[in-house]
Amino acid sequence: MSRTFAILGASFAFLGVALGAFGAHALAAHFAANPELEPTFETAARYQMYHALALFIVAWLAERCDSRLIRWSGWLFTLGIVLFSGSLYILSIFNVRIMGAVAPLGGVCFLLGWACIAWMLWREKSDA
Repeated sequence: MSRTFAILGASFAFLGVALGAFGAHALAAHFAANPELEPTFETAARYQMYHALALFIVAWLAERCDSRLIRWSGWLFTLGIVLFSGSLYILSIFNVRIMGAVAPLGGVCFLLGWACIAWMLWREKSDA
């Protein structure tokens, strides 16, 4: 399972860098015409990268302790990236305003993922 989360982390980090470059270059004219959308795109890329790195933390923790909470956190971070960053990318590129309503669901997934890690570490007796 730790390998799965490391692969997901690397894949989302790769996509975060690629989408960040895409936003900075290919979407420059789009954001010049719609400047209010650029910060939304940047937020999507930033949170995607934070949680791609969090997936590496999950992979590392999963190697050291067998906990359902760690696995849950990895899947919650993955779902959070898809829902939060994905909806913000769609909103900022295609100006689909309804996608703004999806982002908080992804944010809740991020929060629950971090809560799972905190709870596991608090309960764990080992040197996790």
